[in-house]
Amino acid sequence: MKSFVITRFEAGLVQSAFYLGYFLLAIPAALVMRRLGYKSGFVIGLSLYTLGAVLFWPAAEVGRYSFFLVALFVIASGLSFLETASNPFIAQLGDPRTAARRLNLAQAFNPLGSITGVLIGTIFIFSGVELNPQQVADLQARHAYTAYLHSETLRVIAPYLVLAAVTMTMMILIAATRFPAALAAEEDRARGSHRAADLLRPHFLMAVAAQFAYVGAQVGTWSYLIPYIQTYTGEPEKVAGYCLTGSLVLFGVGRFFSAWLMRFVQPSLLMAIYAVINTVLAAMGVLFPGWAGMMALLLTSFFMSLMFPTIFAQGIRGLGETAKLGGSLIVMAIVGGAVLTPLMGLLSVHFGGLAIAYAVPALAYVLIAFYSFADARMTSRDAPAFVV
Repeated sequence: MKSFVITRFEAGLVQSAFYLGYFLLAIPAALVMRRLGYKSGFVIGLSLYTLGAVLFWPAAEVGRYSFFLVALFVIASGLSFLETASNPFIAQLGDPRTAARRLNLAQAFNPLGSITGVLIGTIFIFSGVELNPQQVADLQARHAYTAYLHSETLRVIAPYLVLAAVTMTMMILIAATRFPAALAAEEDRARGSHRAADLLRPHFLMAVAAQFAYVGAQVGTWSYLIPYIQTYTGEPEKVAGYCLTGSLVLFGVGRFFSAWLMRFVQPSLLMAIYAVINTVLAAMGVLFPGWAGMMALLLTSFFMSLMFPTIFAQGIRGLGETAKLGGSLIVMAIVGGAVLTPLMGLLSVHFGGLAIAYAVPALAYVLIAFYSFADARMTSRDAPAFVV
């Protein structure tokens, strides 16, 4: 927004470009892995991620917003392969009854990357220079404002080149790793005919809808949290960035805590309770803009933490050989981040305030709560998805 002087709605297109990559590449990723196996999904995904990160360099030099959207789309395409591969891979590496707990434990390490990313962005990308209208006018009068904006844009180059080096190293290590022989045999059997009718099961279709709502709520909440804090508390961008980092720490703690709690509480029932709590917290962000609303929105990260892996595990429950294809469809539902995030920006522009935009995550949590209670009943009626 600072570098390209764009509205919140236009800034929301960052998430649209990003999550469209998930949407468009999920099915191709599943088809590739069906033919070549999980390992190919990891290698292709990391290759695309590396390419997208490198593209930030020419995008910053050219200084075109559309070029950045292309680079983000390429990164998201790589992540689509990684997401489509990793979730069913982990779910199938053990007892199906503990798949939800296993996925929550594995994904508990994801927030470490999110926290690191936000800290790097806050320290190395945010310059901390926030010009008031008079300073902007002075720079424009001296024909120096464009140079200032370009210098802000160039700050992304070094962090993304380092990121590209990290993902390339990961790709080389995975390419050199031998995958379990038992899993390879399972993949050979899975290359047989898929039972497409399995994907019409109510619990699977509801999982796709719930994942759409969840990702939209998560991405929208985090995307606008920094401007929300700046607008309603008056804190500068760096302080707001550290607040977002703290929220992601809560997200990580929530993942570990929820994975432990699932030893005693049915995953879907626990998710239903969390969804109800987050509905209330998001509503507080709408009704009480300021410090109270900010604290409520920060807390939503803890209670949203278990939702993605739990919805995924419960959604592919019982799909058997159709798990890769089913998993890819749930990954496609990540496009919710591309839809609900700009919708929040549009609401904030239309109503002249960012607080009302958080009604979108609140409604998303209502849908997730409905799905969770319904899935808890189905799980109890069939076979338990957990053990104590």
